[in-house]
Amino acid sequence: MSNPNDPYSQQRPPEYPNPGGYPQTPPGYPTPPPGSNIPGGYQAPMHPYVSPPYASWLTRVGAFLIDTVIVGIPAGILYALGFIVGSEDMDCVTDSGPGYSSTSCSGGLSGAGVLLVTLGALVALAGGLYLIYLEGKTGQTPGKKFVNIRLVREADGQPLGFGYAFLRRLCHIVDSLPCYIGYFWPIWDAKKQTFADKIMNTIVVRT
Repeated sequence: MSNPNDPYSQQRPPEYPNPGGYPQTPPGYPTPPPGSNIPGGYQAPMHPYVSPPYASWLTRVGAFLIDTVIVGIPAGILYALGFIVGSEDMDCVTDSGPGYSSTSCSGGLSGAGVLLVTLGALVALAGGLYLIYLEGKTGQTPGKKFVNIRLVREADGQPLGFGYAFLRRLCHIVDSLPCYIGYFWPIWDAKKQTFADKIMNTIVVRT
């Protein structure tokens, strides 16, 4: 109730009945139901994630081959240069005497050759980590993007993040045992998952 003797009463909003202890809502607006955490309105219902069609095994293999070529070509060129340009002829000398014989060899890779081979290994490592970063952040490597597939969490369809994407790569060790059967498991699996996918609760879907 407003007080006519209160000079500030005209500046206050009118008071409305407030049954149930909810925040006051002006007339004409629905009263929020019990349990709502949005004053003056309804809470949006939560819907379970419905995944798009799963990516086929051949599509996943195609994405893997594209990624391998992208990372492997620069690293392979550096490896080849290291062994071609940096190779030196082997020169072996045998020293023998009464009751003993020893052979020492020199040559092989020069300093430049070792440098190129090491650089090739670093390029391969950096390229592999970058692919994991892209896969964790967006769900797509260049190969996956080219064939229109994406790696996501099965629960909510969101990307894994770098840490879980890296852990999933480590779980591919299980796919290699025995006889790489885990890599072929998506051919007949209902969700097209490898063993690593099942361990990490991930799926690969078409986009």
